Amino acid sequence: MSDERTPARVWLAAGGVALLVIALDQLTKALVRDGITPGDEHRFLPGVELVNTRNRGVAFGFLPGSHVGVTILIAAALLVLLVYFARHLDRPLIWLPTGLLIGGAVGNVVDRIRAGSVTDFVKLPLGWPPFNIADASITIGIVVLVIVIDRGRER
Repeated sequence: MSDERTPARVWLAAGGVALLVIALDQLTKALVRDGITPGDEHRFLPGVELVNTRNRGVAFGFLPGSHVGVTILIAAALLVLLVYFARHLDRPLIWLPTGLLIGGAVGNVVDRIRAGSVTDFVKLPLGWPPFNIADASITIGIVVLVIVIDRGRER
């Protein structure tokens, strides 16, 4: 491993990404809660609307109403991710999906603790469930993690 990718720097990079995701997620959710009445829809871009909805499940409404189940699922997934991350610090860019996933998970957990549900606000066409920055971060994090793992196998 080169000096640029010391374990401390890799952990710091993942933590920095996680903190950025949490901050952006919480800021955008606060803006939505303060600026959009639940039930209202505001056109943002062609085909994209901003709404103010509550989600009691995990990303995109999966497992609604199961607070204990959701908490156990999130905790188990984060534990597996952190163990994988700690064992593969030498993989290029492993800090990026790790930070995205941790930041997204923590961003939504903060909502669950604060309000018992998660604020979702981005609504796409074709019946896609509303989502938020944390959900997008988790989704992108999973895709990037698969790419990082696959590239690691090629090495």
